[in-house]
Amino acid sequence: MIITFKQLRRLVMPLMASAICFALPAISSAAEAGEQAEKAEHGISLHAVKLVEFGHGFAITNSMVVTWIVALGIIIFARIATRNIQDVPEGAQNFWEWLVEGLYTFLEGVIGHHLVRKTFWFFATIFIFILFTNWFGLIPGVGTLGWGPGEGSLSIAHVDKPLLRGVNADLNMTFAMAIIFFACWIVWALQENGPGGFILHIFGPKGNTTGLLKVLMIVVFLIVGVLEVVSILFRPVSLSFRLFGNVYAGENMLEAMATLIQNPPWLRMVTSPLIPIPFYFLELLVGIVQALVFMLLTAVFTLLICQHEEKGHH
Repeated sequence: MIITFKQLRRLVMPLMASAICFALPAISSAAEAGEQAEKAEHGISLHAVKLVEFGHGFAITNSMVVTWIVALGIIIFARIATRNIQDVPEGAQNFWEWLVEGLYTFLEGVIGHHLVRKTFWFFATIFIFILFTNWFGLIPGVGTLGWGPGEGSLSIAHVDKPLLRGVNADLNMTFAMAIIFFACWIVWALQENGPGGFILHIFGPKGNTTGLLKVLMIVVFLIVGVLEVVSILFRPVSLSFRLFGNVYAGENMLEAMATLIQNPPWLRMVTSPLIPIPFYFLELLVGIVQALVFMLLTAVFTLLICQHEEKGHH
């Protein structure tokens, strides 16, 4: 899903409002700054809500709760599906084997038999986890059940502190997954190439050249290597923001569709549950696409660093 200008503005405006509050303390008071930030922020908050705090710097957020729920659900389902392995699978075992075998065959066609045996555990896990967290975020109650101002019990009216939040709508989660991949990527690259081969793969000249042309190619690929290092360091940022931006924009779109009809109240009661339905089906598709994109990008990045140039290639 492509983030529109309006949705991008929703991402940027709260940050701009915060910057203004810090940059112009002499012009606006703390109360006025709070009002500006509240007016600038629309839709779902950029930040996960802290539900329980343990001292300074550590807290349990609503997105962490959803992470644990989805992870526990996947683990329990996998245990049930593989508890009693049969030669002719059926039920949960049949679905689980179809999912794992399909992913393995697909990845083998992308990165090859050697790499898929070493890295399949990561790519399959990341695809399954992202897919089911995206879909879990579409369950009614996620983001709409929580606490409102002055309310001591859970409700769905005027919720400003939701109990649950979409996992990938929290940038902390997507960045954590990208950092874990980056660490695995370095390990795999060093295992395949060794330290010297790793550096040579990035900065070494490609192809067979001689004489002055070889010297020129060395200089060119040194420059290209510097750009490649910048690209490699930026990959965790691009991976995390791509997934976060698409999921966050989708949740904002669903909320906008749910609150599209404001008056009269009786019409809103009828149309509010119906208008988002087509967009729910769209988000189901987006959930699969984003999980597939994240898995494919990480797999291709791994293939590019681990593949070896054939000898004699010009």
